[in-house]
Amino acid sequence: MNRPELIEELVKNVLLEMGEDPTRDGLVETPSRVVKSYAELTQGYGKTAGDVIQGAIFACESEGLVLQKGTEFFSMCEHHLLPFFGQVHLAYIPNGKIVGLSKIGRLIDVFARRLQVQERLTDNIADALDKAINPKALIVKVEASHFCLMMRGVKKQNGKTITTGIRGSAVHDADLRREIFAQMD
Repeated sequence: MNRPELIEELVKNVLLEMGEDPTRDGLVETPSRVVKSYAELTQGYGKTAGDVIQGAIFACESEGLVLQKGTEFFSMCEHHLLPFFGQVHLAYIPNGKIVGLSKIGRLIDVFARRLQVQERLTDNIADALDKAINPKALIVKVEASHFCLMMRGVKKQNGKTITTGIRGSAVHDADLRREIFAQMD
């Protein structure tokens, strides 16, 4: 954050506009806590996919499916500044290169720790991995719950939003897509 003191002042003003007293015991530290929270929740702006994948791409002759299911993430909706959270399921068929498994979670966080919409998050992850290892086929499936749907507006608690990013031969090969999606479930 470039100017944390400005954000603290803005949070104090928001509290005042809500009818709260920013000097009351429970709220005195709230502005600085909000600054720290937003700095953590948006730390993806300070990183690139290359930063987190660097040094973890390896040669591999395997042509079998690599599937990582259920990698959790948390992000912030850019429309309401409310959280959305869920799981990423990612599958690819190597094309001579693989990426270290721990780096997939770090890659997801680079994009999740920004103000986002789920559709872009899904494409960001797919595009970055596609660029890094150029797999024969790649599918990224993101399942998420959105507080902007749960707490405000329509107030629907149990819905999940599912988005997909499909790259490589999986784009045109319906049988391959079905096989990969079946393994993701």
